[in-house]
Amino acid sequence: MAFLFPLFGWAQKVHDFKDSLVVSNRFATVIVNNATGRVSYRFSSGAYISNAIAYVEDLRLGFIPSPGFSRHVYHTSHVEDSLGKGVRITITHSMIRPGTSAGPDATTSAGPDATTNAGPDATTNAGPGAGQSLSLIQHITLYEDRPCLLLNVEATSVPETDFQWETRHISPIAILPSQNGHLFVPGDEPRILDVPFDNDNWVNVVERKWNDDQHRDASGISYEFTSVYDNQTMQGLVLGSVSHDFWKTGIAYHAGNGQGDVDSLNVFGGVATQDNPALPADYGGKDGTHDYMPHGTMRGITVHSPMVYLSASTDVREDAKGYGQANVLFNGSRIWKGAPPFYWNSFGVEGVLGYEKVMMPDGVRQTSDFIRTLDHFNSYSKPVLSIDSYDQSVYSTEVLAALSNYAAKQGQQLGFYFSPFSVWTWKNSVDQAMVPGTSYPLREVILRDNHHQPIPYKDGDWGCFPIDPTHPATRLGIIAQLQKAKAINARFLKIDFLTAGSLESSVRYDTTIRSGIQAYNFGMTMLRHLVDSIMGPDIFITQAISPMFPSQYAHARFVSTDVYSHLRNDQKGFPSWGSTEASLATGSHMGWVQGTLWPYTNLDITIMQHFQKNPDLSEQEIKVRIYALMVMGSILGDGSDYRQPLAVERARIFLNNPAVDAWFSHPRAFTPLKWADGDSMDQQMVFRLKGDTTFLCLFNFSKQAAFTDTLRTRDMGLSRSRYVIQDFLTGTVLGQVEKDQTSFILTVPKESALMVRLVRKAQQ
Repeated sequence: MAFLFPLFGWAQKVHDFKDSLVVSNRFATVIVNNATGRVSYRFSSGAYISNAIAYVEDLRLGFIPSPGFSRHVYHTSHVEDSLGKGVRITITHSMIRPGTSAGPDATTSAGPDATTNAGPDATTNAGPGAGQSLSLIQHITLYEDRPCLLLNVEATSVPETDFQWETRHISPIAILPSQNGHLFVPGDEPRILDVPFDNDNWVNVVERKWNDDQHRDASGISYEFTSVYDNQTMQGLVLGSVSHDFWKTGIAYHAGNGQGDVDSLNVFGGVATQDNPALPADYGGKDGTHDYMPHGTMRGITVHSPMVYLSASTDVREDAKGYGQANVLFNGSRIWKGAPPFYWNSFGVEGVLGYEKVMMPDGVRQTSDFIRTLDHFNSYSKPVLSIDSYDQSVYSTEVLAALSNYAAKQGQQLGFYFSPFSVWTWKNSVDQAMVPGTSYPLREVILRDNHHQPIPYKDGDWGCFPIDPTHPATRLGIIAQLQKAKAINARFLKIDFLTAGSLESSVRYDTTIRSGIQAYNFGMTMLRHLVDSIMGPDIFITQAISPMFPSQYAHARFVSTDVYSHLRNDQKGFPSWGSTEASLATGSHMGWVQGTLWPYTNLDITIMQHFQKNPDLSEQEIKVRIYALMVMGSILGDGSDYRQPLAVERARIFLNNPAVDAWFSHPRAFTPLKWADGDSMDQQMVFRLKGDTTFLCLFNFSKQAAFTDTLRTRDMGLSRSRYVIQDFLTGTVLGQVEKDQTSFILTVPKESALMVRLVRKAQQ
């Protein structure tokens, strides 16, 4: 017999069957098998997960899956939190250790709103953990008006015992072949999104396919979040962690043999991977956590997993946006009240400023003079002269302060660069080097492996070494840097190489900090408080190389590693990294972070002539680069040498364009209609932004042929009206859409991009 328990007339329904519990809303159904403890999920989009489990791997007891416990007791309760109203399912998987007993008189009550069922062989509703030595407690929350669920698990032992868990591997949802687990998404072009841990080493977001003979056996690890979806319909699901206080979350996957089938997908806290030069960079070579040590262990009477977000609506782009919003609700975010910065960054001219004497202080003043002439560029906020890494003997604090005063007279402000959790030095001088700005030797602060050897972050004779975010020397070093930034009146901070602070280590000053991400949070919280107290609250912070999560400490973050602005990585004469195509291919799957995790993204700088010593760019490449920044919701930065006449001429065309500057005064990320797919550099992508005026941008990175796309008016959100198609940069009318048209066609030449406005015409 089935029983229906409506909870206060809300959209959720709870059915308590003899062998299972079924909880559903209009988006999803959760089925708990009370004999095995396994959980299945069915979604209205057609995706489903069968026989998912939770598990903990204890250092002494080993791997314990939820079905491995002897009893499975569930109950439901009403919950109302920052995501809304919902039903929480709590499943207690328990076992009695030798020498313990629940006792004959054990009773409990789950409360008036709960449903409980101990399974067919139970003699008592003992409740969560009562009388048991060891329990694995699963929480699954299904919301009334959202297509998402929240999942977590905790392992616990009763207080009377002296047993403490210790784990570096715990999962709230695992789909494993050994447990008959299975995941399926409908459609003809299934994909798994494989996301790198950070934005270092020019690694890309990878779209793994497995629906043909060439791409069978897709497997790997995505970090923090993933999406399994159909590339045509955009239907599927999104899975990812929304807690980032202790665990680095890994999502290990293996695609099945059938179309849309995934036979293994394991979301677990405790991932730590070392770079493997034998593998391609995007496929295990450099896309991991860069650790030399295993993940730190969580220890206690109770240990818990990451909180995991699961959503499967009819549009994974909306699921991803919901994932970003959930992260903000759980962790907070930085808010920027003023206009976003327009900035010039010195790295595009000379990497370490002054080191090769390419850009000396007089050159910075010349740059300031030129930027002052760009009236539209100056219209929205004080432009920033962002001084990147520099030769201390040339760019002393006094010289930087003088440049700041000069810039202030031009209506500009200075930016400041530093790396809070790393020290660059010669490898053979690690034992003698000092932490800059302190009296502490580096050897006392450096992170170390299991053999007590220094961990290299950027290996080489001249290398970068990670330092302990919890050590007093790190705090003193940050204070020294921020005092320098204040002395030069900087209002813009670029912080770099932050991943160093998240590395696992065998030693830390604060012994209560047990994992790399826990240490990273400690350091970033400290940094944020020091910025506010030393420099003031209105300092714009952009993160360069950094983990994607935790995200709440900055106003913007690089979408990818440094971008050199050439069109493609395989372009003759240019580096095989840092192209606009590579950064946008990754960015096409990441636009949802703008307006959720950060007020803005940062797709790095444009270049008007050439990046450092690279060849000159064409005007077409510059246009494509600017459009790439636009569709990503990026702030506007440039890194050109304005002592070069061609750079000056182009800046007046592109950077002083009224439409461009008005756009970047309020940047917004577009929605991808056709995003990057696969490893080819010949990507053809389409982005749309709805509004009073609809914007469309088409990118064609192919070297061979033009890109023609048929666009449906309903996908554009257009009403039955007449529209003029207008080129964004020039205002030139390219065509029109009649009120009865259901589609229209746009064509982009090879190696180019097209940005248009769809302007509604008044009725005649």
